[in-house]
Amino acid sequence: RSLVVVHFWAPWAPQCAQMNEVMAVLAKEHTQVTFVKLEAEAVPEVSERYGISSVPTFLFFKNSQKIDRLDGAHAPELTKKVQRHASSASVPAVSSDGPKEDLNTRLKRLINAAPCMLFMKGSPKEPRCGFSRQMVEILNKRGVSFSSFDIFSDEEVRQGLKTYSNWPTYPQLYVAGELIGGLDIVKELEASGELDAVLPKAQKLEDRLKALINKAPVMLFMKGSKQVARCGFSKQIIEIMNGTGVDYETFDILEDEEVRQGLKTYSNWPTYPQLYVKGELVGGIDIVKELKETGELLPVLKGEN
Repeated sequence: RSLVVVHFWAPWAPQCAQMNEVMAVLAKEHTQVTFVKLEAEAVPEVSERYGISSVPTFLFFKNSQKIDRLDGAHAPELTKKVQRHASSASVPAVSSDGPKEDLNTRLKRLINAAPCMLFMKGSPKEPRCGFSRQMVEILNKRGVSFSSFDIFSDEEVRQGLKTYSNWPTYPQLYVAGELIGGLDIVKELEASGELDAVLPKAQKLEDRLKALINKAPVMLFMKGSKQVARCGFSKQIIEIMNGTGVDYETFDILEDEEVRQGLKTYSNWPTYPQLYVKGELVGGIDIVKELKETGELLPVLKGEN
């Protein structure tokens, strides 16, 4: 029944080291609280399940249930959350208007994250209930491009969306930010022939990937952005690219699961980052490092080789 605080961290991120020090101090003050450090990139399945897309991220558990979350290096907020949850006898209920407004803002952002959004149990590749599996099958059968959110990864979203949408069950399908309904409604629309009219006309994934790869002469698909790399390999390749002086654009694969998975198959390259020049795959961090060492990187980036 005690509070467990899990820090998803990375050794390459200085802010994580700072927060580890904060955690050590808190551990001395709150001996009844269990503090755990997990290297996010070393446990990708766990990180993906809980939606860890940046470090540091803190998850709070009580009675084997996730009760709270903190993204980023915010020492005062971490201290406040530990104090609040450690002193409460049970899972706290959100009662003030402020947090509700914050949650509603987040839910609205998630609902509008893609033209077609599915809130489900599990992922399209690994549905974790029969209803979610059937919904995915219906959408895939029609070739619909959709993004999904695993409601098992976030208890706040799981409970909050029921109230926000006034729909008590999952899966829930949204198109253009509007709730279509659950599996029964989608099946009814399918039976009446109305479903295709409701669903967005999706661009084929292969066409979309081609367009993204050719968006700029030099395109880097990575975790994070030029400003904030979200994995060590992406950080290393950004440093190398910045040193060349060549203009390039980036795409954050953590923001789009369809692109993240689809590009692996399309390019036959299983990892990220991936660097493209004039629509052709150059490779990942190892290839880029080799090209730099041999002096070939700049000619390749300029399309001369």
